[in-house]
Amino acid sequence: MATGTLERQAPQHQHELPKRPPPSFNTVAVWVVLIALFAASVWSVIDLRINIASIIDSIENAQNFIARMFPLDFPEPLDLLLMVLETLAIVTLATGLSVVLSVPIALWAASNTTTSNLARNASRTVVVIARAVPDLILAIVFLRIFGLGALPGILAMGLHSIGMVAKLYADAIESLDNGPQEAIRAAGGTRWQRITSGIMPQLMPQLIATALHRFDINLRTSVILGYVGVGGIGKAISESLRSLNYQRGMALALTVLVLCIVIELISGAIRARLLAGKDSKTPKTWADKVSGGWVSGGRAAQTEPRLTPPWTPERISRFLSIAVITLIVLGSFVGSDLHWGTIAQGVWNIPHTIGLFLPPNTDGDLLPSLLQQMLITVQIALAATLLGSILALPIGVLAARNVVPNPAVHNFFRVLIVMVRGMPELILAIIFVVITGLGGVAGTLALSIGAVGLLSKLIADSLEETDVDVQDAVRANGATRVQVFFGVTVRQALPAFVAHIMYLLDVNIRSATLLGIVGAGGIGYLLMNASRVMQYDVVSTIVLLILVVVLAVEALSIWVRRAVK
Repeated sequence: MATGTLERQAPQHQHELPKRPPPSFNTVAVWVVLIALFAASVWSVIDLRINIASIIDSIENAQNFIARMFPLDFPEPLDLLLMVLETLAIVTLATGLSVVLSVPIALWAASNTTTSNLARNASRTVVVIARAVPDLILAIVFLRIFGLGALPGILAMGLHSIGMVAKLYADAIESLDNGPQEAIRAAGGTRWQRITSGIMPQLMPQLIATALHRFDINLRTSVILGYVGVGGIGKAISESLRSLNYQRGMALALTVLVLCIVIELISGAIRARLLAGKDSKTPKTWADKVSGGWVSGGRAAQTEPRLTPPWTPERISRFLSIAVITLIVLGSFVGSDLHWGTIAQGVWNIPHTIGLFLPPNTDGDLLPSLLQQMLITVQIALAATLLGSILALPIGVLAARNVVPNPAVHNFFRVLIVMVRGMPELILAIIFVVITGLGGVAGTLALSIGAVGLLSKLIADSLEETDVDVQDAVRANGATRVQVFFGVTVRQALPAFVAHIMYLLDVNIRSATLLGIVGAGGIGYLLMNASRVMQYDVVSTIVLLILVVVLAVEALSIWVRRAVK
């Protein structure tokens, strides 16, 4: 009897659905933080008085600005060409410096090329600090050491770029195939031989692609550094706008926009071809020829060792490419107008210059005002992240090829993203300062529009990387395009969306500290004033405050991005 009862009850247990495990503490904590950040962002928008009414009140100022901007006043063609060449020379040397310094740092930071925990942790610390200290602050320090000119900009952008370039190189090294390196070790090869023959050939495509990407970023950064005395077209823009010569200033800004777009398109095309065809056994692309078959494994396919390799078309292409790069670097040295005597004198005075910045100013009356401006900086970043996300999300969706199959539509929004990405945020901040007045509103609006260039592209790429097979299966069951998008595509890309927005907040915190130099609110205004009146102890205090906030936000961003993966 009891057995029959159990048999009748068994089917009931078989139909019970498994219980969903309760969310982990880490998951709950992440969502609490995200909700708190959203609430803080809404509060920041309200507290900064960013609303439709204030924007409408600024329409008349916008009309006056446009009237004063036209007709555009371009410099003489030769003068303009010299400005552009000087800027490209500075950016080229800065990017080259970052690559040269980042490769050894990345080799020390990667777990598969360094056995010493001390060296690995020290290298990772250098990367974090380089990323956390804004290049504007580095430029101020180097300007005090070496004076006006190209060198402070080269050093500032080059050292700051290590924070991104070395990190990407280290991540790339850790993801490489360790087979060649282990084979060289087994054959008795030295560590240097393992690096040059087992790692560098595999790393070459990523090395070049990352350098090109950083070149794009440094080109836009050079405009900001022009406001502190670094040469090039950025300096000419700052001089024009400070004298309220909007016709000349906006003409130069348009030149920067076109230059950034052209460089973005060229470097993007090179990166795409460089990283293409990795699984192919025969060279197919220009990148294979330049790298001597490193990209597609052509070099590995050589079975007969040769003491003197033949001058094949691939070797000729590689030789010519190296020669062109060498000529560009040498030309950049000439175009930057570097004076070795000035450099030597600056190096000799480094101990004295560092003494001017130490110790930081700990005056009790100074700290409250600095904290207040730092709070405004954080508010600008939070508000810009919220408004920028609202602007960028629909544009990113419309730019995704698998969401909007119409080529005319997604290509239009891809072009729009490239155009917005090409406009330096400092130029946008200057425009909004003229239209809306000094303060955080201008900085927030500038960063909000700038978010379209960054976040929209990340969103579009994330949507295109979702699993198409799952979407096709749901569509085959009769789901509409809207149902597939919200029910499958968005759910697949949601963790990436959260990670991208947190990354945008991280970037906006750094950018908001810089826009104050043109009156767009935040602590950057006090930083610029302290630098101009040579209160270097105050500069040190501001730098430390910025460093603490940036590192805290970066740590929070990394934690959230890892948790939502």
